[in-house]
Amino acid sequence: MTKSIAIFGSAFNPPSLGHKSVLERLKHFDQVLLLPSFAHAWGKVMLDYSARCELVEAFISDIGQKNLTLSRLEEEMAIGDESITTYAVLVELQKRYPNASLTFVVGPDNFLKFSQFYQAEQILSKWQVLACPETVNIRSTVIRDKIVKKSDISHLTTPKVATLLSEEKRFVFK
Repeated sequence: MTKSIAIFGSAFNPPSLGHKSVLERLKHFDQVLLLPSFAHAWGKVMLDYSARCELVEAFISDIGQKNLTLSRLEEEMAIGDESITTYAVLVELQKRYPNASLTFVVGPDNFLKFSQFYQAEQILSKWQVLACPETVNIRSTVIRDKIVKKSDISHLTTPKVATLLSEEKRFVFK
């Protein structure tokens, strides 16, 4: 039987309950790779990559969904601060999992821009693409804004992520 792998790429800057609402609908996959962006394709300023990976690990722990795995593939592939294309990621993942069926999961913001992705037509011809909008409308931007204003974020993300963001001085948003 072919292993089914979903790839959910995001800035995870930071992970939110919106992200969680997508992941909850991916339980039917054998594995779901949470793939933080190493560098943002459209120049978005993000927390340090390692810090975001730490937040994703806490997020996965809180969710407790057995098929979730942090993937640091973009870090492995990175050359300097250049962004890594979705196409390059999928090619590399297909090499690593040659017998797996790969599905790239996009949220509503990326779904509307999908035609701008590098090799969008190639992606659509070689792999499955699943548009999976959040069912909980909580964006990372709202969390960042509340942190800057020193407001409570416990209702916007998972408990461990909220604690890390509230207590750690190294997670600084401007």
